[in-house]
Amino acid sequence: MIDPTQILLIVVVSVLTILLVFVGVQVFFILREVKFSIQKVNKVLDDVCKISNSVVKPVEILSSSAIGLSALGKLFGSISKRKAKNAEKEVDKNE
Repeated sequence: MIDPTQILLIVVVSVLTILLVFVGVQVFFILREVKFSIQKVNKVLDDVCKISNSVVKPVEILSSSAIGLSALGKLFGSISKRKAKNAEKEVDKNE
């Protein structure tokens, strides 16, 4: 015959088994949702990377153009200084 303690033990083990199966299924669904969320975040980050690259390229072009214009301005400045010095020398020679 089965003792009451054996019946209690069988009931407790059965309830715990059912609870663990339920918890395992819930963990599976949670991990699946986490996977989908991570995939969406990855897509968003890829889009942000594309957008930032499309913004960076024109900024780099403008920066290099500004550097080129600055160098061109310095060149013209040095040429005008040489012309001014040459003009002063001409004036000094004529006097």
